[in-house]
Amino acid sequence: MAARIDHLVTSGTFSLDGGTWDVDNNVWIVGDDVEAVVIDAAHDAEAILEALAGRTLRAIVCTHAHNDHIDAAPALASRTGALIHLHPDDLPLWKQTHPDSAPDAYLADGQVLTIAGVDLTVLHTPGHAPGAVCLHAPDLGTVFTGDTLFRGGPGATGRSFSHFPTIIDSIRDRLLTLPPGTEVRTGHGESTTIGDEAPHLEEWIERGH
Repeated sequence: MAARIDHLVTSGTFSLDGGTWDVDNNVWIVGDDVEAVVIDAAHDAEAILEALAGRTLRAIVCTHAHNDHIDAAPALASRTGALIHLHPDDLPLWKQTHPDSAPDAYLADGQVLTIAGVDLTVLHTPGHAPGAVCLHAPDLGTVFTGDTLFRGGPGATGRSFSHFPTIIDSIRDRLLTLPPGTEVRTGHGESTTIGDEAPHLEEWIERGH
């Protein structure tokens, strides 16, 4: 049974540094007809459960701990028994949203999560957030980048816990080294490819200064 990627968009708010913004988030589900993992349980646990369609949820993987990417994670975990995985460097951000709970497991650079016969390799890509990670699935020709890399450039670095030179290093060293045909499935908005984004690195650096 071949693994596949399912996609839904959920809507809610992003809050940090005293501001709140309306956002639409991409939720990615990787698996087959039996089991799956959810990448970024955003806003709406019920909608994610519906998209799972009865499959066993093996893990909830957080690309980072901004509230719009983790707000539905505890509810989804309680309904499914799945463990919540987060890089430990993002625990301070997690605690802003869920002060009375903690993730169940901590992600590490190079760690491999396997679902439905497909390996997802954790790439620690700080910059947008200290514990931001991407998940590379070479068998699916895909990297899930959260808010590290979008169509058109890096994720935002203008708020607390973020740093522009660091995100540039992460993108240059961890993402643009992937095969050009790798599809970039992002935390918000449309997908792109590594090959489409790589030529623009120097433009982003100039723009970010």
